[in-house]
Amino acid sequence: MITRRQAALTLGATLTSFAAGRDTRDRIRLYRIPNGGIQPQLALDDRGTLHLVYYTGDAHHGDLLYARSKDGGATFSPAVPVNNSGSAIAAGTIRGAQIALGRAGRVHVAWNGSNNAGPLNPDSGKPGPPMLYSRLKDSGSGFEPERNLMLRSFGLDGGGSIAADKNGSVYVAWHGIGEAEAKGTGKEGEARRRVWITKSDDNGKTFSTETKAWVQETGACGCCGMKIFAGRDGDVLALYRSATESVHRDIYLLSSKDRGRTFQGSLLHKWNINACPMSSMDIKGDANTVFAAWEMGGQVYWTRITGGTAGDPIAAPGEAKGRKHPRLAVNDRGEVLLVWTEGTGWQKGGSFAYQLYDKAGMPTAWTKQLPGIPTWSFAAVVAATDGSFSILY
Repeated sequence: MITRRQAALTLGATLTSFAAGRDTRDRIRLYRIPNGGIQPQLALDDRGTLHLVYYTGDAHHGDLLYARSKDGGATFSPAVPVNNSGSAIAAGTIRGAQIALGRAGRVHVAWNGSNNAGPLNPDSGKPGPPMLYSRLKDSGSGFEPERNLMLRSFGLDGGGSIAADKNGSVYVAWHGIGEAEAKGTGKEGEARRRVWITKSDDNGKTFSTETKAWVQETGACGCCGMKIFAGRDGDVLALYRSATESVHRDIYLLSSKDRGRTFQGSLLHKWNINACPMSSMDIKGDANTVFAAWEMGGQVYWTRITGGTAGDPIAAPGEAKGRKHPRLAVNDRGEVLLVWTEGTGWQKGGSFAYQLYDKAGMPTAWTKQLPGIPTWSFAAVVAATDGSFSILY
């Protein structure tokens, strides 16, 4: 038999756990992407306005739309076209648009082009796909004509990425092949690929010619995406997957302390597999710490990055089976919400799941998995100023 005191303590713990779970549920809000769109990309400005870019149309020749929300994703403004008709691509899930907010809240978008209107591919003798960019006009009424940023590289495959800061710097990165690595130069396959980066110092008005981000010859996983991040302190970080000897599909972290002029690289997570996993990554940051997420062998991971140094990978709890496309957000409490897909694949939708972690990086007792991810899509998450989270899918 238990005493009245033991019973009271048990009841109190149960009610506390229930209240904590209810508080968690109340602070995680789920919304569908407007107009049946897919591949949501989110950014929250300092005024609490949520900016959304999403994909519609044919998976191989589709369109990007932009909208704003004042209520965390419950409702959105009328959508505005971002690109020229049919110039975006969703097939493969990792080649779609990415969004960044720059100086004065300027919206910047970059994406893999769907047409062979990019630089000449010396391997084939034909033009290849471009890395496209556009930004919101000064008037805010629409987007400027898209521009191709690839000038010295070719062979765009996996998804590129974009980042911006409040000082007017905009960074666009992708992995491709340089002229020196064309066929006949003694280098073959994915080992030729490098991460390339171009920078704008005038909030996207003009861009430099792209350069190789890092001299180390790790290769780059051809059909994998990457992610770049610009911190408020001027530091620039990037994640990508290598392809050394075609089997070392490791996650590397690139870091720059001089606003993208030079980068240093470090190995973040090893994985040997003789295949392309078509993976994507995410990086988010607060005032002091950057948080990164990636996938490896059917599992998703995240970690903190402080001073350019990453901590140990933290795996999502539960069975690791077919988990992909991790996205994360961190609120003012230091809580991290990790979101990922389960069961998705080539021409196959699935479900999504999410896990909340406390400030110490420990998972809470409440995890949720839901159906509803369309083909070629994933879920995205953003943290609001009140500590809540919005997930769009």
